[in-house]
Amino acid sequence: MTTTQHADQLARFQVEKIGGIDETSVDVPPGVTVLAGKNATNRTSFLQAIQAALGSTNASLKGDADTGDVQLELGEETYERSLQRTNGHVSFSGNGYLDDATVADLFAFLLEANEARRAVARAEDLREIIMRPVDIDAIREEISRLEDEKESINDDLADIGSLKQELPTLEQRRTALRDDIAEKRDELEAKEEEIEASSASIEETRNEKAQFEEKLDELRDTRSNLEQVRYEIESTDDSITSLKQERNDLAEELADLPEAPMGDHADLDAEIDRLRKQKQTVEREIQDLQSAIQFNEEMLDDEGEGVLDELVEDGDSDVTARLVEDDEVVCWTCGSEVTADQIDSTLESLRSLRETKLGETSDIEDRLEELQSEQREAERQQEQRTKLERRLDDVDSEIESRRERLDELRTEKSALTDDVESLETEVEKLESDDFSEVLDLHKEANQLEFELDRLESDLEDVSGEIESIEEAIAREDELREEREALLDELEECRTRIDQIEADAVEQFNTHMEAILDVLGYDNLERIWIERLEQTVRQGREKVTTTVFELHVVRSTESGAAYEDTVAHLSESEREVTGLVFALAGYLVHDVHEEVPFMLLDSLEAIDSDRIAALVDYLSEYASYLVVALLPEDAQALDDDYTRITDI
Repeated sequence: MTTTQHADQLARFQVEKIGGIDETSVDVPPGVTVLAGKNATNRTSFLQAIQAALGSTNASLKGDADTGDVQLELGEETYERSLQRTNGHVSFSGNGYLDDATVADLFAFLLEANEARRAVARAEDLREIIMRPVDIDAIREEISRLEDEKESINDDLADIGSLKQELPTLEQRRTALRDDIAEKRDELEAKEEEIEASSASIEETRNEKAQFEEKLDELRDTRSNLEQVRYEIESTDDSITSLKQERNDLAEELADLPEAPMGDHADLDAEIDRLRKQKQTVEREIQDLQSAIQFNEEMLDDEGEGVLDELVEDGDSDVTARLVEDDEVVCWTCGSEVTADQIDSTLESLRSLRETKLGETSDIEDRLEELQSEQREAERQQEQRTKLERRLDDVDSEIESRRERLDELRTEKSALTDDVESLETEVEKLESDDFSEVLDLHKEANQLEFELDRLESDLEDVSGEIESIEEAIAREDELREEREALLDELEECRTRIDQIEADAVEQFNTHMEAILDVLGYDNLERIWIERLEQTVRQGREKVTTTVFELHVVRSTESGAAYEDTVAHLSESEREVTGLVFALAGYLVHDVHEEVPFMLLDSLEAIDSDRIAALVDYLSEYASYLVVALLPEDAQALDDDYTRITDI
């Protein structure tokens, strides 16, 4: 059933200074491997070494060591991880089998401190654990991207709608311009015929005529330039008015943005950095607590048999007698005599502190998520503010530039006006009674030519605008099709998260039911998860969020079923429920396809026959199933399974 590539290869582990192990070499063949032995025989330490080799950081150094190593030879590949203790913190380096061991830590490495098992025991919301392997953030980013694309298309379609309303007016304007141009051409043609007839009737010298016509041409060109400058002045003035309006709109939009002093951003960044460091500190404390708890549990199990055996081997029988006399032991940390109950009490305090620290980590993570959300919103507002301020600067620069151009045009207009007046004076000096009529005709022809040029320029502008509108309208159907596709994609993305959650819950319930059938408890009828929506406060707002609530259905001796809560279960029943939940996660997320090893420990809450049935069931999935058991529990398992009794 497994699809991992190492299903038929021997796994060889070389371990130094991890957990309680000083140095060992262990071969793990494919299939089920049973680590059978009493407590304090390094079974859990070896499981930690396997975790470390596969890429996890859930492993501790030997109490008297500052460095440790584990090497995994699997087929032709070798994986090595090193552990280094610095200032009380253990760091990891090297290349593990997995680049990211998050899913494996949750659902494949099921030791006592496994997060999925403990979440059930603490009656926490299970949604975050179940959905952690799913990249929900990527789906949300995709929704945001699609929303932006949709808004862009809506804007384009709105623009096209406005352009379609303008099109009839523009077409009417184009028709009128064409008619006006035809009319002006007819007038100009008639005027040129008059000029030709008048010129033919005038007897003048060639030089006088040439000089006169030269001044007329210059006058016509100057008037044309003057009219063009007047038109440009009008256009520039209009553009300045539009830019002023845009500047006012930008200023209003900028004023509507909430104030966001950079100092506040710096305080927010500093608080996020502080919480991250605080989280790292608490996580190190949890790891140190776990190491201390595990070390002391191994030393205390079976009344310190391992320590006593070593003392007997050293020949100090008097010391051994004192250790066991009156049920007292010598504390291996301070050397004083204490009762085993006192050490048990201390261990329970350490466990309680570890649970408190885990809760503290969760609170820090919640606060971090809230602050990071505020940080993203502040950055977005700052980006919008910067964008608006930049555009305001650009608009101000453009207004200033166009004002300067307006001043230049007005100066040019004044100069051209003077030139026209001067040329008119010169022409008047040259004209005579004979030229008076032809001069008037030339002036009229010049005016007609100027008006004709103006009409043809307007026609070119209107035709270009119509062409642009028609091209935009031609894309309307295409844009609508794109929008429909985007809407479908958006709907699919919005429902995908809900569907993923619903499918995950359904699969969890199916697999938990199957595992309970394997275990065959008489008084545990069903363990199932219900997906609910709750209104919670995030910062200053109330939002609707999804939670996964665990339900337990029990039955009485008479067979009547009733629903109970995890809080009402016994410690052993909570342990079983947590294990069932974690095993379901292993099956739901197909962890066996990526992680060849499955590790099981701390199964004392389950009797040996049920352990055997559970191991048989899981052996169909995991390429390497390594389970740590007491000798009496190991006896119930299939004799064909590999057994390791010395680590």
